Amino acid sequence: MTTAVGLDASTPRAEALAWMTERFAGSLIEDPKREAWLTLGAAADVPPLALIVAPEEPLGPAARRVEEFAARRAAGEPLSRIVGEREFWGLRLAISPDVLDPRPETETIVEASLGLLKGRREEPLRVLDLGVGSGALICALLAEFALARGVGVDISAGAAEVARRNVAACGLAGRAEIRVADWTSGVKGPFDLIVSNPPYIPGADLARLPREVRDFDPPLALDGGNDGLAAYRRIAPEGRSLLSAGGWLVVEVGAGQAADVLAIVERCGFVAAMVEKDLAGRDRVVIARQPA
Repeated sequence: MTTAVGLDASTPRAEALAWMTERFAGSLIEDPKREAWLTLGAAADVPPLALIVAPEEPLGPAARRVEEFAARRAAGEPLSRIVGEREFWGLRLAISPDVLDPRPETETIVEASLGLLKGRREEPLRVLDLGVGSGALICALLAEFALARGVGVDISAGAAEVARRNVAACGLAGRAEIRVADWTSGVKGPFDLIVSNPPYIPGADLARLPREVRDFDPPLALDGGNDGLAAYRRIAPEGRSLLSAGGWLVVEVGAGQAADVLAIVERCGFVAAMVEKDLAGRDRVVIARQPA
């Protein structure tokens, strides 16, 4: 089949899929056929099954939108940013240029937190999310801990607004407060759980990130200072002052950073420090406990 030069309302879905696959391959998109499949489905607003059972169905009025999505994806923009939402822990969350695109590996924080507090699911826990971004973590945790209340903090007013919208959309507005602040400034404890996915990319490495991250995630959510550890040097001591006795700190870490972050939390007086791996087997989360 010959791929189209462009698309119009009469273009069959199968031809559009081939055209997008070829375009994405030329743009060095990883797994171009899969990306074309996902992008076409999102742009045409049809489920994947429809692309299988009715491949000759014309695009109709979706043709212009398909072309727009294809151009943006070929330029490296993630599909989640094109559609303006991301699924995280089974929740559909809005995202914007002001927030980090929440990724599946960050769900390791939620999994670890559930394991640490598995015997306290029916307690009125207090949760603090530092660097709340889209609100992915606080929404997931409050959805799991039905009686918990949470505070989310971000230095970005734009990010805080996105988090508020997501908290409300998840039906959690009555149990969550989103603040604009510099880490724990103005926050009062105690909390049973503090979580954070802070910026941890060394400043010199930002330019070498994949374009989907470098060009579309906000630098404020990526830049971890000279060695990538600046945020942990704030979170660990400030977190200790806000945790209840026996409370937990759970933070995401970058590649090769687990040992350094363990050393930081142990110097601050935390105990029972450990590392949790993600599904790919990479060190992803550092866990530490406030002394009882």
